[in-house]
Amino acid sequence: MWQGEGDVHELDSEECWELLRSQELGRLAMGVGGEIDIFPVNYLAERDSILLRTAPGTKLLELVIAPNAAFEIDGYSDEEAWSVVLKGTAYRLERQSEIDEADRLPLTPWIPTLKYEYVRIAANSVSGRRFRRGPEPDRY
Repeated sequence: MWQGEGDVHELDSEECWELLRSQELGRLAMGVGGEIDIFPVNYLAERDSILLRTAPGTKLLELVIAPNAAFEIDGYSDEEAWSVVLKGTAYRLERQSEIDEADRLPLTPWIPTLKYEYVRIAANSVSGRRFRRGPEPDRY
């Protein structure tokens, strides 16, 4: 159902997860020490979480220091646009059984770098909106 000015539709949880499962690229947002960083990452959505791979460095360090994270995807066509935001707690996979399971999933780096650290973001909340696109209404 389209509602409100601007034809905005709130997505339910299942619609959000369908969109999360349909994409491969998103943005990871984290905050440490009053600074906010946003990183483009490829990912895999499964169950109630997002799984990503990374190398030792800024992302991994920030997630260990401050595990609260936000993750966002969006898309558009000529007729509509949509956005999904997941907020959750990030943690590095450390048990070998978890790492072995993650290694079997279809999640590979998009760039030729060694990324053998897995991070899972367990969802605390997920929300989304779909927008009908069109010309700006006359303001008078």
